[in-house]
Amino acid sequence: MTQTRMTERMTLGRSYDEAIEHWLEAARTDGAIALIDKQENWTSFDCVAKVRNLTRIKRVGHAGTLDPLATGLLVLCFGKATKDIESLQEGLKTYEVEIRLAAESTTDDRGGSITEHSCEPIDNASITEALMSFRGEIQQTPPDFSAVRHQGRRQYDLAREGKDFTPKVRTVTIHDITDVSISWPVVRCTITCSRGTYIRSIARDLGRLLGCGGYVWSLRRTASGHHTVSDALTIDDVRLLLTPKEDA
Repeated sequence: MTQTRMTERMTLGRSYDEAIEHWLEAARTDGAIALIDKQENWTSFDCVAKVRNLTRIKRVGHAGTLDPLATGLLVLCFGKATKDIESLQEGLKTYEVEIRLAAESTTDDRGGSITEHSCEPIDNASITEALMSFRGEIQQTPPDFSAVRHQGRRQYDLAREGKDFTPKVRTVTIHDITDVSISWPVVRCTITCSRGTYIRSIARDLGRLLGCGGYVWSLRRTASGHHTVSDALTIDDVRLLLTPKEDA
């Protein structure tokens, strides 16, 4: 499926200006897309399930998982548009991330068990230099608690069961790191990267490179391919659009 074909899919978002019935009809027939702004503590599957129930369309999938603690853009595909998922996932992703140094987490984000480290503050120049060393093509090990499959099972299931396993290293590309702001031990930046990149791994590896530990405090996906979170709807927005309006 070409990118040109994908852009022809009717897309539900803030810029959508037709009656919702037209989008629903497209979703049931030719296939359609919805841009969702995922809230914190929901899994990507939660969003799929909620929108599936609201639209009553059974065939729904997402083009790129977001961690439960992450917020931001989740691209949902309906009906025949699920054929586009693989191609949609190939687009660059952009994230706004807050990293906390001087500590480590079992999940590489604040949802895990946190171990604080006693260390002297590291100067901003050294932190920036270390952070920028991740730009380009890098070898990355996904977090133990991730959706990556290991011998047919999700790593997070193995990790929860206390199973021993060695995550497979993958090649990813960090295209850019911008808007860097540092106030020890907090590092904020915007990362544009390839499919399959784990920002949690960057936070973890940055902490290890600096010798102080690091994990993700907050993460928000702002773009996926040519779609942006500024055009995305919340689940409540979708619910309101699909609620029958009473006659005036």
